Amino acid sequence: MLRSTLPPRAGWSILAAALLAGCTTVGPDFHDPAAPKVAGYTAGALPAATASAPGTLGGAQRFGDSGAVSHQWWTSFGSPRLNALIQQALADSPSLQAAQATLRQAQETYRAQAGSTLYPTVTGKLGASRNEVNAAQQGQSGNSQRIYNLYNAGIAVNYNLDLFGGNRRALEALAAQADYQAYQLAGARLTLAANVATTAFAQAQLGAQIQATEAIAKAQADELAITRQRLQLGAASLVDVLSLQTQYQQTLASLPPLRNKLEQADHLLAALLGQAPGQAAIPRFELSDFRLPEQLPMVVPSELVRQRPDVQASTALLHAATAQYGVAVSNLYPQINLSATLGTQALTTGALFGPGSMVWSLAGGLAQPLFNAGLHSAANAAEANLQAAGANYRETVLLALRNVADALRQLDNDAQTLQAQAAADDAAQQSLKLVQQQYSLGAASYLQLLTAQQQAQSTRIQLLAAQAARLSDTAALYQAMGGGVLTQTQAKGKATVS
Repeated sequence: MLRSTLPPRAGWSILAAALLAGCTTVGPDFHDPAAPKVAGYTAGALPAATASAPGTLGGAQRFGDSGAVSHQWWTSFGSPRLNALIQQALADSPSLQAAQATLRQAQETYRAQAGSTLYPTVTGKLGASRNEVNAAQQGQSGNSQRIYNLYNAGIAVNYNLDLFGGNRRALEALAAQADYQAYQLAGARLTLAANVATTAFAQAQLGAQIQATEAIAKAQADELAITRQRLQLGAASLVDVLSLQTQYQQTLASLPPLRNKLEQADHLLAALLGQAPGQAAIPRFELSDFRLPEQLPMVVPSELVRQRPDVQASTALLHAATAQYGVAVSNLYPQINLSATLGTQALTTGALFGPGSMVWSLAGGLAQPLFNAGLHSAANAAEANLQAAGANYRETVLLALRNVADALRQLDNDAQTLQAQAAADDAAQQSLKLVQQQYSLGAASYLQLLTAQQQAQSTRIQLLAAQAARLSDTAALYQAMGGGVLTQTQAKGKATVS
């Protein structure tokens, strides 16, 4: 790391060498951090494919070898309505519009600074003044006064030579800040698409869960009515009635929270689309509207850090901190300013541009800090900021690796859960069919049939949750892999200043 010191006696020698060799740029040059040296994401090896279960949302999923991730990854779920919803959100979301405006602000700030940093400033001047001169004040005899008009016109040029690159480092920092905002926009797009997708999955699960719970409540109500009749006939006790009534009321009590969550999902989708909940026409999804992608993206960790918007945003902040440190170091070196004026000056407007009215000047100034303890402290502070940016980058990389590891393990474990839930649901359905056959033959009571129906619906609710979890896990993996958004929004341009 370049230290922020300049020996006093070496200052003029360095200045002379720099003038002979041309402008230089002090401070460390930025280089992309090295990719993480890890081969995989989890301690143990992943299976070649996840567990499978019968049904559209229970198939095995395999991890691909290609690092390419489609920037429209949500189309892999096979739902045209979901595709349209996400496209609408990407077009109308206020959060994305704010991120886009912030990016434009950073880009225009860079251009504004570049215009005044890389090129001289040229100012045109035109003026007139009326003056009075006392002859006595000029050492002349008498007490006469002279009044005259003075007209002038000219052009002034000013330029900071930026001998040690302080201005260029500041411009480099602004360019890195613009890169940061571009990656922030890419991350916002990815997060928005993932939120819309997972909310749609949750909405579909809640709708199916409400239907199954309502079926359970109906079966319990029928069972309770039969038990009350049996109580009047002396074939059941009051304890049986109260027990069934408790179960029935508990089932009814579980419905309002489910409906509340479903309505909240609708409200969230409306907000993600940039619409008011009371005015948005939100479609109702079913789990059967989606398919489970069979092939999942798998990129190596060294590629992951180039695809994740948050990692690239952290890289841009590290770049900005490196350039800002260079600015602080350059402040310890001499500053050279050049200026020139060319114009005319005359007592009458007619002679303003005539022969002999031209005036010009050329000036140069050099300022060398001789004693300013604050400059060294500022350089030390900038160096500490650079070290903090480096630590934050490493933490962001670790978070990215953990996100992928969590998503991979969750995909595997939830696939096994769905496999078991599918087997349980199959057994519950077979049991219900047997009881239905027995009931039709008079070998089973209606109460036994109602109990089998409730068990089948309860098992179905668990199956629905497992199916929705696999959809959400898949979306989480796409998000953890970076979602391919950088290929759409950022062409890997780094902040550079020539």
